[in-house]
Amino acid sequence: MNHYFDLLFAWSTRIIRARYQQSILGGLWAILQPLATVLIFTLVFSFLIKVDTGNIPYIVFSYSAMVPWLFFSSAITDMVDSIVSNMNLVSKIYFPREILVFSALIARFVDFLIAFAILILLIILYRLPVNLLTWLFLPVVLICQILLALGIGLFASALNAFFRDIKHVFTLIMQLWLYATPIIYPVTLVPENLRNLYYFNPMVGIIEGYRAILLHEALPGNSFIFSIVISLLVFAGGYSFFKKVEVQFADII
Repeated sequence: MNHYFDLLFAWSTRIIRARYQQSILGGLWAILQPLATVLIFTLVFSFLIKVDTGNIPYIVFSYSAMVPWLFFSSAITDMVDSIVSNMNLVSKIYFPREILVFSALIARFVDFLIAFAILILLIILYRLPVNLLTWLFLPVVLICQILLALGIGLFASALNAFFRDIKHVFTLIMQLWLYATPIIYPVTLVPENLRNLYYFNPMVGIIEGYRAILLHEALPGNSFIFSIVISLLVFAGGYSFFKKVEVQFADII
């Protein structure tokens, strides 16, 4: 098993190097993408259309959600194409195919860490209160998000091997999913009679979990419980489907 972990590390490193090797700004793109998006949202929803975010400055409110969201959406986009884009490797050498999917997520996790550092700076800059005890729950939210992303990525990457337009379908899904998640607006804007249905979006509880921990808000209850349950089910289902069909990859790719 050790050589598989070595392969996972090597392949993840390869993806990261390939992404930034001939880039002028390199890892700064991990900061510029969420920051530029959040600045536009801040301009629109702080000056043109007022969105009440309580005592939290809008730029911090939206950035605290945009960083995990971009990790989630970009990781899924990369994972969907991870099998097909490495067809020569899949058809010639045996190794657990899920390594390609996991590597795509790990490479995006590096971007997440870089962008997350800017979030910490914003919290310090705006002198927001910090409770280090609640920060201990951060890995729980992160693991929940990773399981959800992996479940979707495993399922979609396997399906994309059979139907190549799946990656375009998921690109559209991620664009729509952004607006169905409380990133640019608070959950309080969702009508109360629709919230239980809204919580079936697992990213609602995850994003609310990040905000609760990082911005010293009340920890989410039902929404995060929904997220944990759905994430576990999605991961189990996605991994099961992937392992069931992976034997066919070499024949159809």
